[in-house]
Amino acid sequence: MNRRLFLKSSGLALVAGGFVPRVFVRMASAETAPGGRVLVAVFLRGAVDGLNVVVPWGEDAYYAGRPTIAVPRPGSTAGAALDLDGFFGLHPSLAPLHALYREGAAAFVHAAGSPDPSRSHFDAQDFMESGTPGSRTTRDGFLARALTASPRRGESPVRAAALTRSMPRILAGADGAVAIDRLERYGLRGSGDAGALEAMYAGSAAEPLRASARESFEALRVLEAAAPSRIAADNGAQYPPGELGRSLRQIAQLIRSGVGLEVAFADATGWDTHAGQGASNGQLANRLRDLALAIAAFTRDLGSRMSDVTLVTMSEFGRTARENGNRGTDHGHGNAMILVGGGIRGGRVYGRWPGLSRDRLYEQRDLAVTTDFRDVFAEILTARMRVPAAGMTAVFPGYAARERLGLIA
Repeated sequence: MNRRLFLKSSGLALVAGGFVPRVFVRMASAETAPGGRVLVAVFLRGAVDGLNVVVPWGEDAYYAGRPTIAVPRPGSTAGAALDLDGFFGLHPSLAPLHALYREGAAAFVHAAGSPDPSRSHFDAQDFMESGTPGSRTTRDGFLARALTASPRRGESPVRAAALTRSMPRILAGADGAVAIDRLERYGLRGSGDAGALEAMYAGSAAEPLRASARESFEALRVLEAAAPSRIAADNGAQYPPGELGRSLRQIAQLIRSGVGLEVAFADATGWDTHAGQGASNGQLANRLRDLALAIAAFTRDLGSRMSDVTLVTMSEFGRTARENGNRGTDHGHGNAMILVGGGIRGGRVYGRWPGLSRDRLYEQRDLAVTTDFRDVFAEILTARMRVPAAGMTAVFPGYAARERLGLIA
């Protein structure tokens, strides 16, 4: 059935059943509103080794510090890095992203990350998601504040979606945000039960609880009416099994369903490679292959809609420049970020390369951070998500962007 006809039919059914039709007015508004751009943030939890993601094959110190886990120079042997610009190369497991890079649809930012020196996964993730490195007093997430600062494109109760079991720190406090582990399991299963639940929350003495409940039920109805879980992948896209493939498939379904999505968030775990990391093959290579296949399927699925979608990866910190005694890497500092999709000035590696000689390393052990991750997001949020430049002081309080990288065309 045509989706618009389905929505109209569903709306009539709900009106007949006594439900308030306001959510369908909101859906129509969100669907026809101008812009329609979506930011997708993917958190690689565990600290991915950015030096083996975007390989500085033109620097001898990289190979000197990693005798067993370095990715070979392009053209030298099987499993070699895929050349990007004559100095940097891409891990061979990321071949699908290399194709996007050559098409100008992907870019990388190296030596990026948080300026906070913490090597605690918990603290570093919290600081990055709050957007206030070093501060433990921030209560909301920076993407939540970005939604508040950006002009609404409509009245959708599903402005943001996290494909997680609970609301992530980065969207804490967001208006119109939902956490969805599985789309097919998300909904109200019986009108009687739904009515009873709504009545229970409507009778609450606390207005914040009543307001939150109203937003939740509106989001539930919008998602049930749009039925995004029934939308099949398009253009022959095949998502890999696993958490990230499932999450990106569901984000694509939400985008294609027209529910008014503006921000999406997904997690990918398993990047803490202290032992047996591997080089062109092995533990890290397998994780990177899943990452590349999931992103490639996502871009293929959305097709021309990717012009409105910008995907960015982030990770709490990088890994040590030198491998450890277990043929792995320990918690480091600087890292690499991946950018794919609409508006990206692709086919380039951005950022100021600090070098890997001992005197250039952060605390003589880690890749230094020369690009604050907030600079990357600030540029995307202002250029793509219409957050006013003046509003960035609210998104990242106490921080002023140091440089404009020129990421956005």
